Amino acid sequence: MGGISQKMLSQNLKALARAGLVDRSVAPTNPPQVTYSLTELGVSLAEPLTELIQWFGRHGDELLAAQEHYDSRQASPRT
Repeated sequence: MGGISQKMLSQNLKALARAGLVDRSVAPTNPPQVTYSLTELGVSLAEPLTELIQWFGRHGDELLAAQEHYDSRQASPRT
Protein backbone atom coordinates (compact mmCIF):
# COMPACT_ATOMS: atom_id res chain seq x y z
CA MET A 1 0.00 0.00 0.00
CA GLY A 2 1.29 3.44 -0.85
CA GLY A 3 1.51 6.17 1.74
CA ILE A 4 1.93 3.90 4.76
CA SER A 5 5.05 2.24 6.08
CA GLN A 6 5.24 -1.50 6.57
CA LYS A 7 5.61 -0.93 10.32
CA MET A 8 2.49 1.25 10.55
CA LEU A 9 0.47 -1.17 8.42
CA SER A 10 1.54 -4.06 10.67
CA GLN A 11 0.68 -2.11 13.84
CA ASN A 12 -2.75 -1.17 12.50
CA LEU A 13 -3.55 -4.71 11.38
CA LYS A 14 -2.51 -6.08 14.79
CA ALA A 15 -4.74 -3.48 16.50
CA LEU A 16 -7.66 -4.53 14.29
CA ALA A 17 -6.98 -8.18 15.12
CA ARG A 18 -6.88 -7.32 18.82
CA ALA A 19 -10.23 -5.53 18.45
CA GLY A 20 -11.73 -8.65 16.88
CA LEU A 21 -12.27 -7.07 13.47
CA VAL A 22 -9.76 -9.18 11.52
CA ASP A 23 -8.30 -12.65 11.82
CA ARG A 24 -4.55 -13.02 11.43
CA SER A 25 -3.23 -16.36 10.24
CA VAL A 26 0.40 -17.27 9.70
CA ALA A 27 1.29 -20.04 7.24
CA PRO A 28 4.29 -22.19 8.25
CA THR A 29 6.31 -21.30 5.19
CA ASN A 30 9.75 -19.78 4.80
CA PRO A 31 9.39 -16.84 5.04
CA PRO A 32 6.10 -17.01 6.96
CA GLN A 33 3.09 -15.82 4.98
CA VAL A 34 0.60 -13.75 6.99
CA THR A 35 -2.99 -13.47 5.80
CA TYR A 36 -5.66 -11.17 7.21
CA SER A 37 -9.40 -11.58 6.76
CA LEU A 38 -12.44 -9.86 8.21
CA THR A 39 -14.16 -11.56 11.12
CA GLU A 40 -17.95 -11.62 11.38
CA LEU A 41 -17.66 -8.51 13.57
CA GLY A 42 -15.48 -6.84 10.93
CA VAL A 43 -17.97 -7.66 8.20
CA SER A 44 -20.76 -6.14 10.30
CA LEU A 45 -18.72 -2.91 10.51
CA ALA A 46 -18.04 -2.71 6.77
CA GLU A 47 -21.48 -1.42 5.71
CA PRO A 48 -21.86 1.40 8.30
CA LEU A 49 -18.23 2.40 7.76
CA THR A 50 -18.80 2.55 4.00
CA GLU A 51 -21.89 4.71 4.59
CA LEU A 52 -19.87 7.06 6.81
CA ILE A 53 -17.15 7.40 4.18
CA GLN A 54 -19.79 8.11 1.53
CA TRP A 55 -21.37 10.73 3.83
CA PHE A 56 -18.01 12.49 4.12
CA GLY A 57 -17.70 12.36 0.34
CA ARG A 58 -21.14 13.94 -0.12
CA HIS A 59 -20.52 16.65 2.49
CA GLY A 60 -16.82 17.33 1.96
CA ASP A 61 -17.34 20.79 0.48
CA GLU A 62 -19.65 21.77 3.36
CA LEU A 63 -17.16 20.52 5.93
CA LEU A 64 -14.30 22.46 4.34
CA ALA A 65 -16.44 25.62 4.15
CA ALA A 66 -17.37 25.26 7.82
CA GLN A 67 -13.69 24.87 8.76
CA GLU A 68 -12.73 27.93 6.73
CA HIS A 69 -15.55 29.94 8.33
CA TYR A 70 -14.49 28.83 11.80
CA ASP A 71 -10.82 29.58 11.12
CA SER A 72 -11.60 33.05 9.75
CA ARG A 73 -13.57 33.89 12.91
CA GLN A 74 -10.67 32.70 15.07
CA ALA A 75 -8.12 34.76 13.12
CA SER A 76 -10.02 38.05 13.20
CA PRO A 77 -9.76 40.19 16.37
CA ARG A 78 -12.94 40.54 18.37
CA THR A 79 -14.39 43.96 19.07
